[in-house]
Amino acid sequence: MATLAKLITNGKRKKLAIKYAPLRAKLKEVISSASASPEEKDKANRKMQSLPRNSTKVRFRNRCEISGRPRGFLRKFRMSRIALRDYGLRGDVPGLIKSSW
Repeated sequence: MATLAKLITNGKRKKLAIKYAPLRAKLKEVISSASASPEEKDKANRKMQSLPRNSTKVRFRNRCEISGRPRGFLRKFRMSRIALRDYGLRGDVPGLIKSSW
């Protein structure tokens, strides 16, 4: 189980990323546009740099919703491989069957 502090920090990062996503998209559009003047691009770049670091979506980590484990995460099920195996063996994941050969 991940520490509670890691889970809370990750949740805050996710909220910040959602909050600042529209502003970041606008600023990126200005920076990458060919029609914008160098002054406008510089101003947009400075504004982008002044945003909180944790407001970018690459800063938050996919974590298992059951255990909080950051590694071995399967996006389709939103859980780690270990939790998926446990839940799959119990029959709690619809459509998932244990394979054996």
